[in-house]
Amino acid sequence: MSTTALPGLAERIEAAVRATPGVRSVYRAGSLVSNLVGESAVAVGLSPIDEPLVAVRVVGEGAEVQASLGIEYSASALDLLRDVRVAIGKVLAEDGLESVATVLTIAYVHPREASSD
Repeated sequence: MSTTALPGLAERIEAAVRATPGVRSVYRAGSLVSNLVGESAVAVGLSPIDEPLVAVRVVGEGAEVQASLGIEYSASALDLLRDVRVAIGKVLAEDGLESVATVLTIAYVHPREASSD
């Protein structure tokens, strides 16, 4: 997925995802191979360092969003994923877009020892 041409959309979606209770971190969206290629492109100067971690692609009047999350150990995965989808939907609605597809991956569950409780 590529980042959309709508200014700041991916960054606003990333901020909304990070602000969702239970989300501790956001990782670059995509497969391991695409992330390795992307990091290599940054290392040789072919890609900007500050690219958003959330991938967004506008498709007509809608958008496809992809994100990988690190969550609190105590979070209910199903509830958290639902809350993240709602947060993404609100940002899209602000730009007059609807969600065509949202792919969320829980990439890491932070251990209890790393919790700030």
